[in-house]
Amino acid sequence: EDVSAKFVSQKISRTRWRPLPAAALQSPDLFATGSWDNEDNRISIWSAGDLGNAGLNGEYHGEPHLLCDIQHNGDVMDMQFLDQERIVVASSTGTVTIFRHHQNNQTLSASHRWEKAHYHVDQDTSCGGAACTGVVCNNPEIVTVGEDGRINLFRADQKDAVRTIDNADSSTLHAVTFLRTTEILTVNSIGQLKIWDLRQQRNEPSQIFSLAGDRVPLHCVDRHPNQQHIVATGGQDGMLSIWDIRQGTMPVSLLNAHEAEMWEVHFHPSDPDHLFTCSEDGSLWHWDTSTNVSEKPSFLHQGGRSTAYLSHSTINQSVVSAWLSNDPTKDRMEITNLIPHQTLSVNSLDVLGPCLVYGTDAEAIYVNRQLFA
Repeated sequence: EDVSAKFVSQKISRTRWRPLPAAALQSPDLFATGSWDNEDNRISIWSAGDLGNAGLNGEYHGEPHLLCDIQHNGDVMDMQFLDQERIVVASSTGTVTIFRHHQNNQTLSASHRWEKAHYHVDQDTSCGGAACTGVVCNNPEIVTVGEDGRINLFRADQKDAVRTIDNADSSTLHAVTFLRTTEILTVNSIGQLKIWDLRQQRNEPSQIFSLAGDRVPLHCVDRHPNQQHIVATGGQDGMLSIWDIRQGTMPVSLLNAHEAEMWEVHFHPSDPDHLFTCSEDGSLWHWDTSTNVSEKPSFLHQGGRSTAYLSHSTINQSVVSAWLSNDPTKDRMEITNLIPHQTLSVNSLDVLGPCLVYGTDAEAIYVNRQLFA
């Protein structure tokens, strides 16, 4: 197995690779985690393991080790690196904090805090905080969404919000992503996607999409890194939905996935034919739509892992994108559960280069450095 595990005695709600500099060729080496449901929640920075220790076959040894950590008030609901040194963290208390990682002496400090960026009644009452459920960064801009249906646009160097859309949604907003620098996409607890144009002063979405009928809460969203009209979402029913925001108001395809809530969905940032999802049911799935799946030798069959083939009745290869096609005869998609022995909820995952990191309610973090070995 290429997976190294580390037991951390706290439930992990978020795992994020530190982004690599644009020209970097090396594998990602540092990642951050946030915890939840513990008496003392923490933001931690980890070294991914000893890369200098590659064995004869190039395999890595050494489990992740803690470089530094800092206490966090409330559950960590979401987190994202703003740049190489700063991490933006969303709290269940409604506060949004920027933590700075000082690499010279391996410490973490809170460099900026927006108290109660999200709140139910008013910002001043002691119990008024509403969970900040999602954060997305496009340095220096930071967008947050929350249980209060509010959207905030912050800038890393400014004390007050640049823009707040107070009643953006009457239900809980669960996640947010940038479509382009001036547009964001939110998902909510009644199965809707909404696009917001930040150049417009109007406080209404420019487009609304929704899952037909059921109003299934959506928990997570990711945008295809190269084709900004392709969006993937996951929600309470464990289904993976693929949307083409150029057309229609419903998903292009709905794929049966997990048996419980899907917590995160991520396209691989540099190889978006690959998509990863994780769930409350203890599974983490790798969806592979790259061409000729059947012909290439697959690392996925080793170790008796379960691999399901999906005939491409919903999805197949096309020049446009594997994720949007509808000719069932062309090809098929390979789906692999990367965690054969399911345990407690897999709350978070992140992929960068050949590396995957994920965190669980079993109080462990896992790093796989050989995703495409």
